[in-house]
Amino acid sequence: MSKDLLKKEDWLAVWIGFIVIAIGAVSVLTGWFDFSAMKFSTWVIGEEGVKKAVPLVEQLGNWIFWRKLIVTVLVLGILFTIGIKLQGEKVSKFIPAFIVLFVIAIIVRFVSAEFTLNRYLEWAFWALLIGLLISNTVGTPEWLKPAIRTEFYIKTGLVIMGFSVLFSNIAKFGPYGLGIAWVVTPIVIIFMWWFGTKVLKIGNKPLVITLASATSVCGTSAAIATGAAAKAKKEDLSLAISISIIFTILMMVFEPMIIRWAGMNQMMGGALIGGTVDSTGAVVLAGNALGPEAEQVASMVKMIQNILIGFIAFFVAIFFALRVDKTGDSKVGAGEIWNRFPKFIIGFFVASLVASFVVMPLTKGMDFGGVSGVKAINNVLDQYKNWAFVLAFTSIGLDTNFKTLAKQMQGGKVLWLYVVGQLFNIALTLFAVWFLLSGVVFDVPNLDLFK
Repeated sequence: MSKDLLKKEDWLAVWIGFIVIAIGAVSVLTGWFDFSAMKFSTWVIGEEGVKKAVPLVEQLGNWIFWRKLIVTVLVLGILFTIGIKLQGEKVSKFIPAFIVLFVIAIIVRFVSAEFTLNRYLEWAFWALLIGLLISNTVGTPEWLKPAIRTEFYIKTGLVIMGFSVLFSNIAKFGPYGLGIAWVVTPIVIIFMWWFGTKVLKIGNKPLVITLASATSVCGTSAAIATGAAAKAKKEDLSLAISISIIFTILMMVFEPMIIRWAGMNQMMGGALIGGTVDSTGAVVLAGNALGPEAEQVASMVKMIQNILIGFIAFFVAIFFALRVDKTGDSKVGAGEIWNRFPKFIIGFFVASLVASFVVMPLTKGMDFGGVSGVKAINNVLDQYKNWAFVLAFTSIGLDTNFKTLAKQMQGGKVLWLYVVGQLFNIALTLFAVWFLLSGVVFDVPNLDLFK
């Protein structure tokens, strides 16, 4: 066990995540140094620009931008290199490959920050697309493969993400948010599992549960966590994320239109969006299209739903160990479950608990530039999480072949699984929204109380 703590990828992802969280917290709470990672602001070409966009020349000419880029490369490069070394692999091969992978990741973030593209597509789409284009045209060179460590980057990003998942968000929308986010979500996952394995008879069970989680929780983040817990292949994860992203774009654009056409009020419409649109960023945009009240409710429902990521991954890991991956009549003991259990989930929960019940109470009443201590820390950590995910998504693309993806579709069964599952999700969420927020059964909540 003691050897695993410093040699196994799961545990190393936890330690790296904790180190980033600790340094980020110290930098914000003390103000001694700036630990912020580099981020491309939404940019346009030209001097006039667009509202909420920065001219590209102005952004690239700012020395702070380059300082943050150097900090980002050094922090992630050093930490992941140490992790590779502790796993007994050759650092001399990893470092040059990681630098090139990071350059590709920079291109991904640059493209995805363009004003028009940024409005409709998140960086996850571009990371997959650029990686896929490289792997399916010129091919991924052998010397780059030592840096393609998809799960390592994913697990680290999820541990960092844990700090942003606050249990206090549950109180903001009380039973309304719990009913919409926590009751509907597990029912949808169970339904999609049954429909995928029993009706469609899809043999790839890790793919089924990964797609079910992406559909019912929050798209890419849930797919990443559940896919790791179910030991899904990179191709499975790539397919689930690709389908989720494509339909997220469609739902982000058309769902607000349909809600407005149906005459649904902003509170109910926002709750429906928060419970059914996969990506958190897309939820905010779709909610904003309806109005400020819809945006607020959609964001709260999605934040409450995001808390489920760790719990779902936890139960999926146990379920697959006890039922799906079990062979013959052999009994699976606690030791075997522990060995199979993805340890990064522990890191996710610990980070969430520390943020919710330690940092938040300690910094209550303190002002960090107009925001709370936890939010200020998360403003710093968010970009490190994003960079880890960009590295992971780019790695998935670089390691995936279109022919393999086509085979994973199993004659369209996987697409049917998503479409039927999402329709079921929308119908069930709509019922929960009507039951809780229409005013017919319960009093309609006053949103001013939750600000």
